[in-house]
Amino acid sequence: MPRDASIQAGVPAAAGATGGRRREPVTAEPAGSALLTLLGSFRLRVGAAEVRLPAGAQRLLVVLALRGRQSRSRVAGTLWPDSPEARALGSLRTSLWRINQAAPALVVDTGGAIDLAPEVTVDARELMERTKALLQGAPSSAGPLPAAIGDGGELLPDWDDKWLADERERLCQLHLHVRESFAERLASEGKFGLALDMALGALRLDTLRESAHRSVIRIHLQEGNLSEARRAYATCRRVLAQELGVAPAPETTRILGLPADRPPRADRARPAWGRP
Repeated sequence: MPRDASIQAGVPAAAGATGGRRREPVTAEPAGSALLTLLGSFRLRVGAAEVRLPAGAQRLLVVLALRGRQSRSRVAGTLWPDSPEARALGSLRTSLWRINQAAPALVVDTGGAIDLAPEVTVDARELMERTKALLQGAPSSAGPLPAAIGDGGELLPDWDDKWLADERERLCQLHLHVRESFAERLASEGKFGLALDMALGALRLDTLRESAHRSVIRIHLQEGNLSEARRAYATCRRVLAQELGVAPAPETTRILGLPADRPPRADRARPAWGRP
């Protein structure tokens, strides 16, 4: 859970009561365009001002930013899974009140469900949308790689909330697929150094990802470096054997024209990446 980033304001008794039907986001107009940063660390800016929120309010904004419109009971169950429902809903009302005090109309209530206001820009959400567009588009029109993918773009790495695991995996998978897609595109354009950087970047994220190993092998072959390709295959073969107890898939061995049960001659050569 993130540390409390502000001095918490007092909460009126009505905000924590469980019997009322009060809807906390009551301000009609937002205080200004807002930017919610989740890649790296949590930051909220409204207009030119940085807004500090307590941990519970931060977590509420992150859930809505990553999962969109949800019922109050579902959000409360996600954020306070070990609390009775009435207490969890009370904690939710308190967090909504604190958000509305610090940044009016940041969260909107529609028919019993809550969501971020449309004016809120979320960097992680924009990155996901951008990477999906890149994967759906033709390589020639894919455009530049988003900067957050190039530098890792890790989602709130200092938070230990269990519900974030699926969101991190979702973002990681997008990173991996985009890197592999860009590696193929760059190799087809003859930009082999950049292509290898993309493919090796995918391996840094997941050393057991065989499709990334195949990308590295293919790029070496496209550049005419057979010995490097064989070393990359040897690395793939060794890592899979040591970590998973399996051999490379047939589609991997076929790249070099090797039978599935035959080790390459470069099996004892230095690795193409990572530790020896």
